[in-house]
Amino acid sequence: MQEQINENLKKIETWKRIIFMLIFAAIDSLVKLLLWLVILLQVGSVLFTGDANANILNFGRSLSTYHYHILLFLTFNTEQLPFPFSDWNETAKLELLGKQ
Repeated sequence: MQEQINENLKKIETWKRIIFMLIFAAIDSLVKLLLWLVILLQVGSVLFTGDANANILNFGRSLSTYHYHILLFLTFNTEQLPFPFSDWNETAKLELLGKQ
C-alpha cells in the first residue's frame, strides 16, 4: 500500500494536472464574476427595455458553457484542458452535445 502511494506521488502527470487545476480554479473565479455581471446586465435590460439583450444572451451562454467545461476538468470528468489551452470552439462543441 505504501509503495503504491509513493508511486502515485512520483507521477509527473498528476502534479501537472494539479497545477492546471489550480490555474483553472482561479480562472473559474473570474468567470463566475463575469457571469454575475451578465446576470445584472440582463436584469437591467429586461427592466429598461422589456426584453433580454440577444448579444448578452449569446455571451452568457458561451461563458456558462466555458464554466461547465472548467468544472468538468476540475472534477476529473475530462482530461481536455479548457481554453486558453484548447480552442474556444471546443466549448461550443460541448454546448452542442448538451442540446442533443
